[in-house]
Amino acid sequence: MRWANFFGWRGFYMRFLFPLPVFVLMVSIGMSLRLPDLVAQWKRLTWSAWLRLLLATFIVPPVFVLLLHRLMPLRPAEAIGLFMVAVVPGAPLVSRKMARLGFDMHLAASYQVWGACLTPVMIPLVVFLTGKFYNRDLWISPLLLIEQIAAKQFVPLLLGMLLVRLAPERSKKLVPALNVGGNVVLVLVILLVLIKVAPSLLGVTVWLPFAALLLAIVCIAAIRLLVRADVATGRTLAICNVNRFVGMALLLTGQSLHRNDALPAVACYALVVAFVTILYPRLFPTNQVKALAA
Repeated sequence: MRWANFFGWRGFYMRFLFPLPVFVLMVSIGMSLRLPDLVAQWKRLTWSAWLRLLLATFIVPPVFVLLLHRLMPLRPAEAIGLFMVAVVPGAPLVSRKMARLGFDMHLAASYQVWGACLTPVMIPLVVFLTGKFYNRDLWISPLLLIEQIAAKQFVPLLLGMLLVRLAPERSKKLVPALNVGGNVVLVLVILLVLIKVAPSLLGVTVWLPFAALLLAIVCIAAIRLLVRADVATGRTLAICNVNRFVGMALLLTGQSLHRNDALPAVACYALVVAFVTILYPRLFPTNQVKALAA
């Protein structure tokens, strides 16, 4: 497969195939949320806790990848792909996934909104400083990030919340249909992408899957160690943190960094985190509750 041809197809996927089911499911999430509950989640944590959450979300994962790149014989494209995955938090479908797995969906949505608000500031800053560390000028436009976040997260969430407010009874009946339809289309799109990228995954180094797994573990551990919260809150935030926004990472590696060869690393992390998301609730069940740390 020629990379130029694939990334032409990838552009079609990023602009048309993937956004539609994501938009539908995000509208469904918005219909399931209540603004007072979201605000209440924000008030539960102190400024110190939010600072630790900032470190665990935006700083620890990319720093860990930079360390891995020095310790492991990863190819440059593999390191760049994992770095961009580590930089971009907040998968837009994580709230619905949390609800299915028995996590706190309102807390997951609150974390997602918080991360989305900080993304246009933190991602350009982290990428810029990392570039300076390697004597390179790297810059990701905040306007590009704002456009992506607004289209894929804020607009459908607000639309869903507005529909519930204007037509509460009809919205209750509409949510199941949106969930089923959106999930069916999303699964088909993901399968299509996996079939398309399968040949490229055969050429990765044996270190890449191991590095992707270590990154996922670090994303979870950073939350559990830095954000000293009750067990249910810690589990929810940890699984949110490990679900990085791989779609955004794929877009930024190609459009802003001009590294189309980083696709296998991004795809590898997406596959690894799918298994981690399934295993984590079974390995660490909620069986006790502690008070939130000040």
